Amino acid sequence: MSQAPAPTTVPQHVAIIMDGNGRWAKQRGLPRLEGHRRGVETVRTTTFAARDLGVKVLTLYAFSVENWKRPQDEVGGLMSLLEFYLKKELKTFIRDRVRLRTIGRTEELPASVQKLLRDTIEATKEFHDYTLVLALNYGSRTEVVDAARAYAAAVAAGQEKLNDSSWDTFSRYLYTADLPEPDLVIRTSGESRVSNFLLLQAAYAEFFFTPVLWPDFTKADLAAAIADYAKRERRFGLTSEQLKPAPASASQ
Repeated sequence: MSQAPAPTTVPQHVAIIMDGNGRWAKQRGLPRLEGHRRGVETVRTTTFAARDLGVKVLTLYAFSVENWKRPQDEVGGLMSLLEFYLKKELKTFIRDRVRLRTIGRTEELPASVQKLLRDTIEATKEFHDYTLVLALNYGSRTEVVDAARAYAAAVAAGQEKLNDSSWDTFSRYLYTADLPEPDLVIRTSGESRVSNFLLLQAAYAEFFFTPVLWPDFTKADLAAAIADYAKRERRFGLTSEQLKPAPASASQ
């Protein structure tokens, strides 16, 4: 049996389901797109708040495969906001050494967004101290389908042996192959579901649900989630006794 990771009070990888932009706007009598615009501002502040708090990887659920079903004017507005965000943040990412990564079927996004993503990823690929991951056109079930297809192709090509299959082998075909699994998953807005987000990777993650709507989410809210995480005992299938360090033997 593999040993559990060493305990730490700060999650190295935090993943956030950013929810509540529409409700935030509705409460204020504003268009939904204004809620999304304010949500982009929260993305900017949370990106650096997470790093300040000691997080190494931050994954944000920005656009799901199901979001294409929304009204076309909202989808178009979201894509425009994504373009605006990428253009505005590139210099900041380079200055502050933030590596950008994406997960999802980004090849289905508008061509202009794809180019901005490629340019930003290329410009920041050498930064390794802190990584921002945007989940774009992402869905965990879609990810599994893509991974299974790629794995089957590798088996057919003789690159993998089906009888030697394991989680470690299969996980190399997920979008997140080069990323650590999330330690803490946060969902804002009071909803208590994971909405097809990192279902396999979050198998042993801690979950934190907050009623705060995403545009109102602050560094203090993030710190509160991390503080709650620090109180939890992560056993990974072991017992509490197994996690306790063995007592030092008496000196002779």
